[in-house]
Amino acid sequence: MKTIEWTNGKVRIIDQTKLPHKLVFVTISTLQQMVKAIKTMQIRGAPAIGVAAAFGMVLGAADLRKTAKKLLDSRPTAVNLKWAVERMQNIANAGKGFSPSQLKELLLKEALLMAEEDVLTNKKMGWYGAKVVKRGMRILTVCNAGALATVDYGTALGVIRAAHEQGKKIHVYSAETRPRLQGGKLTTWELQRSRIPFTMITDNMIGHFMQKGEIDLVVTGADRIARNGDSANKIGTYAAAVLAKAHGIPFYIAAPVSTIDFNIKTGKQIVIEERSPEEVLQVGKERIAPQGTKVKNPAFDVTPAKYIKGIITEKGIFKPGNLEMLGT
Repeated sequence: MKTIEWTNGKVRIIDQTKLPHKLVFVTISTLQQMVKAIKTMQIRGAPAIGVAAAFGMVLGAADLRKTAKKLLDSRPTAVNLKWAVERMQNIANAGKGFSPSQLKELLLKEALLMAEEDVLTNKKMGWYGAKVVKRGMRILTVCNAGALATVDYGTALGVIRAAHEQGKKIHVYSAETRPRLQGGKLTTWELQRSRIPFTMITDNMIGHFMQKGEIDLVVTGADRIARNGDSANKIGTYAAAVLAKAHGIPFYIAAPVSTIDFNIKTGKQIVIEERSPEEVLQVGKERIAPQGTKVKNPAFDVTPAKYIKGIITEKGIFKPGNLEMLGT
């Protein structure tokens, strides 16, 4: 089951805001609908957003300059979105002189290729990442970096999936990931469908279970990785990495090379998206704080490279300080 795909001249996505209670597919036929889907997190996860942006460029092919700006403004942290838009712009530049219909066909061909590449990339990542997973390991993951965050298979959850497929008898701890609960809603849904044993815990239980010796490995995804290996991922990842370091637990990032932003030197240059206060003030439709409560709601934090044992990519596993060789 693909998170996003092109079918009958339109884009079909899984509406992730309805999970885990309902599996709902949404059809997107305009650029405006795609931008809204990205902003409202009907589709989310850096690789999936990248492919969504590519299809968005196809839908908005009549005015690619405005289309690119609208897509780039939809969510600022995930670099895959920018990477995809720029790749599509390069294809458009190569097709100068084409008729509008020919140009759209050229863009669609590239977007479909990107979707296919994403699945292959994730499976390669899973194969490499499974090498660090020993039989019987208990693995913590934060947020959702599974098939739902990609076209299919997943990044961090792709590593877990590959290890499970190899019969390594793993057990997953899924941190709920406040405030939007992607770990509780989405990762658990995927793990259950894949029949991978798991336990859900709240974010503030991570240290407790590490202290008790019940977590052996941490694998998370990333939305943007700086040249030095500093990695931005869902808020709470940094705390998990610090706790892992304190308890001597290996902490890995799994992300495609397209998530590495070779234009920025360190994580200090990563723009962190600030989302609506309502995400923190409410759980579902129930308000949990008094009226007038001030809220900060950064969607991501940055884990410094010193806390990361390795970055798992489709080209192998690299120490954070060795990423520059991938950009040459």
